[in-house]
Amino acid sequence: MGNRNTETGQIESIEELLLDDEAIAEQVLKIKRDRNAVILVHNYQRPEVQEIGDFVGDSLGLARQAAKTDADIVVFCGVHFMAETAYIINPSKLVLLPEMLAGCPLADMVTAQDVRRSREEHPGATVVSYVNTSADVKAESDYCCTSGNAIAVVKAVETDEILFFPDRNLGAYVAGQVPEKNVIAWDGYCPVHEHITAGQVRQALDEHPGAEVIAHPECRPEVLEIAHHVKSTSGMLDAALSSDAATFIVATEEAMLHQLTKAVPFKEFLPPAGEHICPNMKLITLSKVLWALQTLEPRVVVPEEVRGRALRSVERMLALG
Repeated sequence: MGNRNTETGQIESIEELLLDDEAIAEQVLKIKRDRNAVILVHNYQRPEVQEIGDFVGDSLGLARQAAKTDADIVVFCGVHFMAETAYIINPSKLVLLPEMLAGCPLADMVTAQDVRRSREEHPGATVVSYVNTSADVKAESDYCCTSGNAIAVVKAVETDEILFFPDRNLGAYVAGQVPEKNVIAWDGYCPVHEHITAGQVRQALDEHPGAEVIAHPECRPEVLEIAHHVKSTSGMLDAALSSDAATFIVATEEAMLHQLTKAVPFKEFLPPAGEHICPNMKLITLSKVLWALQTLEPRVVVPEEVRGRALRSVERMLALG
């Protein structure tokens, strides 16, 4: 078996990668401190990865944390567009994505060319793009938004016509909440949320009488119609704390149950019937986080010409609070 370089702390063999989760987490936290790194973790990551995060949250919360961090290195445990957003905000930081193949099918459903073509078809409309998009798409947008502030962003837009990219379900939900605007939603979707059906939710309700449903706005309209609460992942915690219900059916990626159970241990959180897991979010492991910190790879960088234009849309979102 190999040895550790005591000066750099770097791995000289794979022996550390064969340690158990607790031992790997201990090494991650040590080298994080040594390198002045911050670990940002999305709510859909593996529970053991969530446990090493300096901040665990949704896209808006993570974007805010990336904007104000004093760390030299940002380790983003999420998917590619999230790490891109961190770099857009902090180009002077080293941004690491422990698994470069961790992408987002929803983000892949729209391109910069799609946005430009839609602008030509709807001159005068304002482009609002969900944070779940590439840097190239953000660069073509007027505003960025998250599921937590999409309604506020659309309300703040000056024009009556909005081109909303790329999630049709979130776009339909926003349109229903802001009827004074003409929201034209792109035909994209999150596979995890799209595959949660009203039937699955009703089955869970039948099995747990008295439970309330908390649904992510990326879910289908028929799921949102039967939900007691429609919330972003950060908003789900607020719903659980404010409600008198003791049991909740949570219509989103199943890893969200870890944070909810941890934050509100005296209540029960259950998924709808079926399995609702994002395979991309699960590509990042503790070993990959350790390897990223040891090697300072893989790095996420956005070309400056794209970054500067994308930053405008992100800053407009962050300026709304």
